[in-house]
Amino acid sequence: MIRIAPVGRALAVVAATSLALTACGGGGDTATQTSESAAPASSAPAAKGDGTLTIGTLLPQTGSLAFLGPPEFAGVDLAVKEINEAGGVLGKPVVKHDTDSGDTTTNIASQSVDKLLAQNADAIIGAASSSVSESVIDKITGAGVVHFSPANTSDKFTTINDHGLYFRTAPPDKLQGRVLGDLIISDGNDTVGILAMQDSYGTGLADQVQKTVTDGGGEVVERVDYDPKAADFSADVAKIKAKNPKGIVLIGFEETSKVIQELVKQGLPASKHKWYMVDGNMSNTNYVKMPKGTLKGVKGTFPGAAAPDAFREKLLAVNPKLEDFTYAPESYDAANLIALAAEAAKSDAGPDIAAKLAEVSKGGEKCSNFKECVDLLKAGKDIDYEGVSGPVEFNDAGDPAVATIGIYQYGDDNKYPAKALEYRTGNIEG
Repeated sequence: MIRIAPVGRALAVVAATSLALTACGGGGDTATQTSESAAPASSAPAAKGDGTLTIGTLLPQTGSLAFLGPPEFAGVDLAVKEINEAGGVLGKPVVKHDTDSGDTTTNIASQSVDKLLAQNADAIIGAASSSVSESVIDKITGAGVVHFSPANTSDKFTTINDHGLYFRTAPPDKLQGRVLGDLIISDGNDTVGILAMQDSYGTGLADQVQKTVTDGGGEVVERVDYDPKAADFSADVAKIKAKNPKGIVLIGFEETSKVIQELVKQGLPASKHKWYMVDGNMSNTNYVKMPKGTLKGVKGTFPGAAAPDAFREKLLAVNPKLEDFTYAPESYDAANLIALAAEAAKSDAGPDIAAKLAEVSKGGEKCSNFKECVDLLKAGKDIDYEGVSGPVEFNDAGDPAVATIGIYQYGDDNKYPAKALEYRTGNIEG
């Protein structure tokens, strides 16, 4: 991975290895068990710690992003396990409570947040869906609790009113959109069709892809923002077919499987048109029952560096059934950063944790796991946590200032490999 300092606006590209087409891919409630109060973060609601760091998870066990739940839960579980093995936070084991985020078709997320707040959560990790997080952010941050998502990519969160309590380890869609748009143009697609789910995630990402394609000399000949809850996508796909684009961009969640079936039915298979997918619909489980080769050659983008083999092995020890590893590194890093910020603040209160998150993510002595980092903190050192997902380094908006996007390609088995075709790393503001 190339690391670019958080200044400068160029997007760097580095080729990575391996076109190997091998693929790898729960969450329950585990009681795995942080303190005095420093000054609350500016504008943040008052919140008092009780001496024990309590982390709640708000991640998908059901709904359109349920396939992302297992790796995200596993990432948090692994981090909490290692934190507690290292002595916990402020001398006490971290407590963790898991809940379901559901999706926007239900009120599950709001009910889960109520439950976590009643359990004295100091920080809540989730949701995976930007729209779900947007629906509960006021309730979480209004209670003085840190809201930390490992997977939200909507650009809205950069400027949302969050009392200084919202953070994320996934980069905003402006970077993924630029990378995907550049990829589409570099693959020789001068005409492009976009099928995007109509919500803050789908629309925002489609906007950035469209801008990048147009700026690169291509033409978006048709764009359809569809209702993801629709029973049938034949009319949406027919609009794309009428313009016969060389490249077709699919931006959505679980419903993408239905869109794909309709594309094939209407004579727009990936063998004749170049399909492109995104983090919301890249999956090693959703398409395996389709005819062999349906997704062969399809490319897709994922925020974050690839999970190293050793990290995957640790995740599989936590959950042997994992098939996807999407956002596991970001979830792992979120839990570690929260714990380290609590140690640095000498408090488990949400505003105190928030006030230290940027500090522990950059500028000090580099360290890459909780034990290594907490030992430095206890020795009076300033630290710079280097995550599995990347350097992190929060900016003033709580976004990672620098981020990596991986480009993956599906094989004949309708799965994408563990290794990316390449990684593109850039400054979020660029």
